Amino acid sequence: MARTLINAPKTAKRGEVIEIRATIGHPMETGFRPDDSGKVMPRNIIQRFHCRYNGELVFSAEMFSAVSANPYLAFHTVATESGTLALTWEGDNGFSQTENITLSVAA
Repeated sequence: MARTLINAPKTAKRGEVIEIRATIGHPMETGFRPDDSGKVMPRNIIQRFHCRYNGELVFSAEMFSAVSANPYLAFHTVATESGTLALTWEGDNGFSQTENITLSVAA
């Protein structure tokens, strides 16, 4: 499991625009760099990220070889109802990780 840092509000008012920020610690490798023996190391990057708010997709991103190590993403959504934000990262070699955040929305 990779180390994740997620910053999102725990509470919001209905209709409020909220910001979600996420960083995932991941051993990124572009697939272009040689190892000590001169052999090119296999690519190992996070390819996709998506966030679902109570099951509905609210943000997604596709990443490529130029993505930085430990990618940082920030995006906004509107607080409509109390529920769960599910943040999912998917990458090479079958890597997948989901982190859930509970959001409480008041009228």
